[in-house]
Amino acid sequence: MTQIPQIPIIKWADAVVAWLRANAQWFFEPIKDVLKGIVSGLSDALIAIPPLLFIVVVVGLTIFITRKKWGLSLFALLGLLLIQNLGFWEQTMLTLSLILTSSIISILIGVPLGIWMSKSKVTQSIVTPILDFMQTMPAFVYLIPAVSFFGIGMVPGIIASVIFSMPPVVRLTNLGIRQVPEELIEAANAFGSTPSQKLFKVQIPLAKNTIMAGINQTIMLALSMVVIASMIGADGLGVEVFRAVTRNEAGQGFASGLAIVILAMILDRITQALNKKKDF
Repeated sequence: MTQIPQIPIIKWADAVVAWLRANAQWFFEPIKDVLKGIVSGLSDALIAIPPLLFIVVVVGLTIFITRKKWGLSLFALLGLLLIQNLGFWEQTMLTLSLILTSSIISILIGVPLGIWMSKSKVTQSIVTPILDFMQTMPAFVYLIPAVSFFGIGMVPGIIASVIFSMPPVVRLTNLGIRQVPEELIEAANAFGSTPSQKLFKVQIPLAKNTIMAGINQTIMLALSMVVIASMIGADGLGVEVFRAVTRNEAGQGFASGLAIVILAMILDRITQALNKKKDF
């Protein structure tokens, strides 16, 4: 039986990465410098805020966006006080800076891309398989090119988080705009609306709930990358979890994992509340 020659995908991938590392640093270095500056500035600013003041601001925000429904506010108060008591405050702020940076980048890229997909079937047919690839590829695999091009630290963690967490906001933005009733689009056309007017005054407002659901999922996926990103030098709570696993310290692992859960629940409930809130 004739053996089919093996397709040299491994060699091709290694060759592409080697070529990019040798010839495309002019592209990667500015990205690395900008992202490093953003996440460093954000983390320094968050750490500089006194913990009690930060807690008061978060609790006040939850009271405002939930219309004085006290469940989320009480949970945020107790949860953040517990994190402070456990000694994980600085790590939590580092984790929050990574999540916010990667989520904002994902949203800034993902929402316009989703809008573009909703306007063009060709774009949708091209982007959809790429999103499928991004969602099905194991998250650990993203660490390899991220480290190859950006070294170790927070920046490759942000890049890997962006790749892993972007698909939901792209898909749901596309879905939300496509689900806007055609009758409303025709009515906007009848009144002489321009494409930008239809987009910003009809389609996006009506698709807001779906888009916000995508943003919520993106934030949660970015948070799920915290522990994985710690393997390539990203600071934060993930480092505490990873260290506890390598040292078989169950208590330390549980406490740091609990801090991640508290942060995740606060971010999740805040974004859900923003989605439900109709006016300010």
